[in-house]
Amino acid sequence: MSVATRRRAGRVLVVVLIGLLLGALLSELAVRFMPDSAARRFFTTSVAAAFGPLVIDLVAVGMTLGPLVLRLDFLSVLGVLVVALAVRTWL
Repeated sequence: MSVATRRRAGRVLVVVLIGLLLGALLSELAVRFMPDSAARRFFTTSVAAAFGPLVIDLVAVGMTLGPLVLRLDFLSVLGVLVVALAVRTWL
């Protein structure tokens, strides 16, 4: 893997993570401030995927990670697109 490929993959990962965080914020704002309507249900209906829990049990230390849940809705996708456009414009 070249340096440019690793840098590009890291940039894509950062864009997706920041976009998902922005989308989650937009979703919470929509739930709190939009009246109960078809538009609110459209924007806030999500699909969830759960992973875990992952249990690591060593002799001296044991820990449990998870469950990790990924919620994806329309506003999360919109958040990723907004961040991607912003990064493309500025970088």
